[in-house]
Amino acid sequence: MTATLTDAPNRRGPIPRRLDAILAARGIGPAAVGTQEPPSEPVTALELADARIPARYRKALGNHPQVTAWAEAIAAAGAPGPGSAPGIAEGPSLLIAGPTGTGKTHQAYGAIRTLLAAGVRLRWEAVTAADLYARLRPRSGHDAERDLQSLARCPLLLLDDLGAARTSEWTEELTYRLINHRYEHLRPTLITTNLPTDALRTTLGDRIASRLAEMTERVILTGPDRRRRTQA
Repeated sequence: MTATLTDAPNRRGPIPRRLDAILAARGIGPAAVGTQEPPSEPVTALELADARIPARYRKALGNHPQVTAWAEAIAAAGAPGPGSAPGIAEGPSLLIAGPTGTGKTHQAYGAIRTLLAAGVRLRWEAVTAADLYARLRPRSGHDAERDLQSLARCPLLLLDDLGAARTSEWTEELTYRLINHRYEHLRPTLITTNLPTDALRTTLGDRIASRLAEMTERVILTGPDRRRRTQA
């Protein structure tokens, strides 16, 4: 009995389909009759970042004048890389302070989106202080030290809600190590906090507060709680 091989066009893999599209674009091959697939658009760095950014902040704009100025300074300081796109380098950090609901996290994610929209090559991480401590708490099978070093060396770190989590000697030492490493190596860091300036030292300790005072430019946001206003 002789088996007959038949074409199964619906089961063709991506490479043959791509080849058909190329041939069709050149006016040759069976795909030239109008079955070619439209070329896919390249995915931008901003689109990739938006997949990681919490849904509420995916359209965030860093439109506060000080935040905009910081983003421009970071972009300008970047060393050119592949395709002449600037890469993030050493630079100042930004401390965004203010009461609950004044838009601190919105501005911080907006600053990241501003850098990406400007074409800056950027590796970044974002974590709340509470999640940081949960993430680095010693547990079986997890290398907390390696995780801490990854955050400390990341070119840009967003540390959200600093001072909001319950503190202890362990959390103070961990925060000090993270902040001190970024302070010593001039790594740009975005920090948000509900704490007024005079409470930073009491809550975080002298060592951390002293480094934050030198390494950051401060943005103070004021106004009512926007979350309550939206509900109303």
